Amino acid sequence: MARVVVNVMPKKEILDPQGQAIVRALGRLEISGVQDVRQGKRFELEVDDQVSEADLEKIAAELLANTVIEDYEVVTAEVQQ
Repeated sequence: MARVVVNVMPKKEILDPQGQAIVRALGRLEISGVQDVRQGKRFELEVDDQVSEADLEKIAAELLANTVIEDYEVVTAEVQQ
């Protein structure tokens, strides 16, 4: 069994209001030097050998990410025993 991670992030040209709210909140914490924050999503899937790379791409593109406004990355993290 493998653990697959799918990272989903807003595309660079898409406004990220949650990220901007975090940047503004840093001032209240008296933390400076952070120029930008982008908030995304991380999905962890435990899959067996029957799930192909093409299947993982399909899951990410059609179910986990809204590809109009988000980019995604599929990463095979580790093999579970």
